[in-house]
This record gives sequence, structure tokens and C-alpha cells, in this order.
Amino acid sequence: MRAILVFGILSVAVSSAGFAKSNVTEPGLHPQSLEKTIVQKTNYLLYLPKDYGQTPKQWPLILFLHGSGERGDDPNLINKCGLTKHLVKGMELPFIIVAPQCPKNRRWTDQTDELLTLLDDIIERYPVDQRRVYLTGLSMGGLGTWNLATDYPHRFAAIVPICGRGDTVLARRRLKNMPVWAFHGAKDKIVPIHKSEEMVEALRQAGNKKVRFTAYPDADHDSWTRTYTNPQLYQWLLIYSIKYIDLN
Repeated sequence: MRAILVFGILSVAVSSAGFAKSNVTEPGLHPQSLEKTIVQKTNYLLYLPKDYGQTPKQWPLILFLHGSGERGDDPNLINKCGLTKHLVKGMELPFIIVAPQCPKNRRWTDQTDELLTLLDDIIERYPVDQRRVYLTGLSMGGLGTWNLATDYPHRFAAIVPICGRGDTVLARRRLKNMPVWAFHGAKDKIVPIHKSEEMVEALRQAGNKKVRFTAYPDADHDSWTRTYTNPQLYQWLLIYSIKYIDLN
């Protein structure tokens, strides 16, 4: 079976109900309820590896967050650069890969609930090894990677932020045990390299022994092309898994 890269749209409707709803006219304490329907629509690309479905097994998963230039409502834009660009060109990886699209005029830091809902949906519908869920992103997606990992460190076995920035205080407290491999171009004028250096140094000060940093001396903002085409990156990811996770 050949690898599959397909468009997906996640639509989620959530409603809640409690006590009966009524118009209160009498003084006193009255039980009430609010009923709302929340609809979430998330465009994303889904990659299934070439051996998917041939044998019953659970697959590691990579959640990939694109940069600001790929925002919108056309998932083809995600393939302009980054991880999925190389999948389209024929690169094969032994992971299920999910690449959501951030809406126009939004940032990944605004999309935390949407990302977690999508991740939960994929885990529910596909044979994902929940102990081996990885997170990576570039530029705006690098910021999103740091942010989502510091908010929900228990969800990811390792992270790969590329030319991103983050909160050093939160990282020092919440990511001191997280395997991290950060990448940045030394000549980056859009997100200066010191943004990654500060995050890496914060983790090292916290005692994190599983943090790595690769600086490309000749690279500007595009520090992702050689990163995502480096086989060692994916070998490194597969070293790590979450030791304990409640699967019930």
C-alpha cells in the first residue's frame, strides 16, 4: 500500500444540558441551565505510511504546525514548506502525520483547544500509539510547539521546535524532563536565533539532560528544509516514549 496524504475536515458539535431552562419571574434561588452548540471546523492533512493497514499495529504520530504564511482555508498551502512538502515529493516516514491548518488572522497560540480536539479525534479513529505522540513546527509553528508543549507536556513524548520562541519561565518549570531538539538558523532576521538559545538554556538550567540544539551557521529563516529531510531526526524521535499514560 502506498503512503497516503489526504485532506481532512474535522467538524465537532458539542452541546450540554442541565436543569430545565425557564424564564424566572419570582424572587429566590432558581436552578437554571445554558445550552449552547459549539461547532469547530479544522482543515488538516493526514499522512498514512506505506505499510499502514497491512498488519495490526499501533503507529507513532507527529503533529506538525506550519508557519504564518500557510494560514487560510486551503490545505494545499500547508505543502508550501515544511514537513508535508517533502511527503508530497515522495519522502516516506513510519509515522501517522497530522498537519492542521491555522485559520487566517489567527495564531497557533489561539488554537489550543482546536489542536487538542483534532489530536483526540485522530487518536480515537486511527491506531495511534499514544505513548509516542510527537510535536513539531516551524516559525509560528515553532512558537506553537513551545506553547502547546508547555501547556500540555503530558501529551507529547518529544518535541522539535524550529526557529521558534517561547516562555522560558514556563519551560523551565514544565519541560525539565521533555526531550527537545531545537533548530535555528544563525542568520535568521525574522525570529532571531537567541530566541531558541534562551529556551534551550532555560531547560538546561532546569536540569533537562535530553535537550539538543542545532544552529545552522549559514541559514536564515529557513532552518526547516534540512531539518525535515534529516533521517536522524526521525530516528531520534523514536527513541522516546511516554513512560506512563492513562489509556482508560
